[in-house]
Parts: sequence; C-alpha cells; structure tokens
Amino acid sequence: MQQERDRSKKREEFVLVLQGGGALGAYQAGAYEALAENGFEPGWIAGISIGAINGAIIAGNRREERVKRLRSFWERVSSGAQGAPLTRRGNARDLFNNMSSFLSLINGVPGFFEPRFPPPFLSPSPGTEALGYYSTAPLHHTLKEFVDFTLLKTGSCRLSVGTVNIGSGNFAYFDSGKMHLTPKHIMASCALPPGLPPIEIDGEFYWDGGLVSNTPLQYVMDEPAPADRLCIFQIDLFSARGTLPETLLDAVEREKEIRYSSRTRLNTDVMREKHEMRCALKRLLRKLPEELRDDTDAHRLADHGGEPVVSIVHLIYRARAYESHARDYEFSRLSVEEHWTQGRKDVLDSLRHDAFRQRNAKMEGIAVLDLTRKNREVPSPGRQAAKRII
Repeated sequence: MQQERDRSKKREEFVLVLQGGGALGAYQAGAYEALAENGFEPGWIAGISIGAINGAIIAGNRREERVKRLRSFWERVSSGAQGAPLTRRGNARDLFNNMSSFLSLINGVPGFFEPRFPPPFLSPSPGTEALGYYSTAPLHHTLKEFVDFTLLKTGSCRLSVGTVNIGSGNFAYFDSGKMHLTPKHIMASCALPPGLPPIEIDGEFYWDGGLVSNTPLQYVMDEPAPADRLCIFQIDLFSARGTLPETLLDAVEREKEIRYSSRTRLNTDVMREKHEMRCALKRLLRKLPEELRDDTDAHRLADHGGEPVVSIVHLIYRARAYESHARDYEFSRLSVEEHWTQGRKDVLDSLRHDAFRQRNAKMEGIAVLDLTRKNREVPSPGRQAAKRII
C-alpha cells in the first residue's frame, strides 16, 4: 500500500466530490478518515449541503487536525437525545430512529439549526427570516469555530460549494480558488427550503444546491484540470437504485432517493462519453497533415482536445433496512457512528481492490470504479431485506 501511495502522489491529483444528505454526511467523514490514513489527501474538494460543511472542515484545517475537527463536529450535532434501543429484536430500531428524527424536528440539531420563535407563519413582518422554520444561527457559530477561513483562502486544498441563485434559478458555485469564502457561502449551500432560510450574499439570495443537482461532479469535470491525472472519490449519500414502494412512507423515501441521487450514474456515463470524444478529437488532430495544423478551426478544436486521465471511485451510502425517509435528519449518536464506520469500511475495501490499484494503467479517458456495489446490509429482523438493499 505504501508503494501504491507514493506512486499515486507523483502522478495524480486527488479530488473529493461530496453529495448532500444531512445526517448521512457522517459517512463522508468516515470515508475521509480512511483516505487520510492511507495518504490520499485531496487537493480539491467540491461539496453541496452537508458535503460543503464536511469539505470546509477538511480544507479549512491543517492535515493533522482534520479528522479530529470532523469528529468534534459530528459529536456536536449528535449531542442531542442519547441512548440506544433496548433490544435489537422486531421493530425496536425502527422506533428508535423515528423518535430520534422526531426530536430533531421539534428541538433542532445542536450546532446546526434551531426552531425559529416566533414561527414563520406568526412572524410580525415579511422577510427572509420568515422563509424557514428554523434558524441557522448555530451553524454560523459552528463554522467559525471549526473552520479556519484564512487557511481556506491560503491553504493547499481548494474548496468549491454549490448553491442555487433564487432569482435566476441557476446553479452557482463559490470557489476558494476564485474568491475568499466566508461562513455565509457554506451556509448558502445548506439552505434547504422550507426548513432553512435563504442566505444573502452581495445582494443575491441563495438556497441549497441540491435543488438543482445534489452531486457536484459536473462542476469538477467542467473546470480546467489541475493535473494530468485525476483520481476523484465521489462520495454519495443517496442511491438511485431501489424497489417499488409498498406503503406511502416508502414512496416518500423512494422519491427522496431518486431526487437527491441526481441521476449520478447517468451523469457519469454522459461525462465519460464526452471525455472520450475529446480524447478522440485530440488523437485526430495529431493525424492532420502539417498544412492543416495551423488552420484557425484546428486551433479552436485543439483548445478542447486536452483532457486528463480520470479515475472516478464511486462510493455510495446504501441505507440499512431499518432506516426510513427521515434518515437524513436522524442525528442520533448511534446512527452517526454507524454511518462513519460504514464510510471507513467502503473506502478501505475500495483501496484494497485490484481495480483501484491498477487504475493508472489507463492511458486516457475516464474509468468509473464502483467497488462496493455488491455490498449488502443485514436486514433488521422485522423488515424485508429486499425493501432497501440496493
């Protein structure tokens, strides 16, 4: 493994692409911990919503402090009601998770958001404060505590966070490689309506980027490549694959999975095809006779022909059988630790896989590696395995 890390560092830039998903974001934190332990530190992180928060904590701290700060953040947001189900039998875990998510709705999440008083429908005057059930003032204080925004500006790790401009309805990215980021930029990426209010930045108002696309891979692929080789760890929190719902609550859950998975596999396939077409264009330009290489059109095409070699390691959190539609706001310490542990496991399994070790054998184009796809969770005794196992 050490030899593999040394070889990779010389030839590749490592990138983290972090999807949104609330409480499921602990899976990304565990995944990063395993990557850091094995020397795969990112030079660039692109995130949306909870992915933006995790990304800011990673990029906004020194390497030796990153895992510690992530751990402290996830302990903070899971510091509400504590406990565990009295038994693992039957529907006990289902009831525990449902109660935990209900408490998040009623009380908010420590260090993240809190109920607004008076509630928005009783607000004495209109304004952005009346556009969310909760206040994100706690998140502002948490970000200032856990993220060094000066280091984020001057450090070696680039951070890009996705939002939606409410006025135009278009995607907008705030990128530390192009501007100085503040807590408000991170908060804008997390402002999911109607729960959380929009964030104003320079006279414009922004919502959570997941409203347009919950996966920032396209932004990374559209930007100029920082190296000849990229190894992108795309860490998603919702799976696009599933089964026909059996109940109305199952339908709510499945709708959320489809919406926030953002058609990841389809988008990856499209990007791979575009990438390979550009590589074919580059090969064709090399075959032009000398008299045509200085043609204006040839120069224009050449500007679009240079593409890096890309490996996309796709890691997807696959829900356990007892988890419901509320799993993205179920912040119990028990679930957070489970998500963290699963993120570690999936990364370690991927790093050990022969396909990952041999990724640099590819000389051009994109290789997509989904090396934990066959993993399956053991179902809760009271639920059918096929309902949520992808």
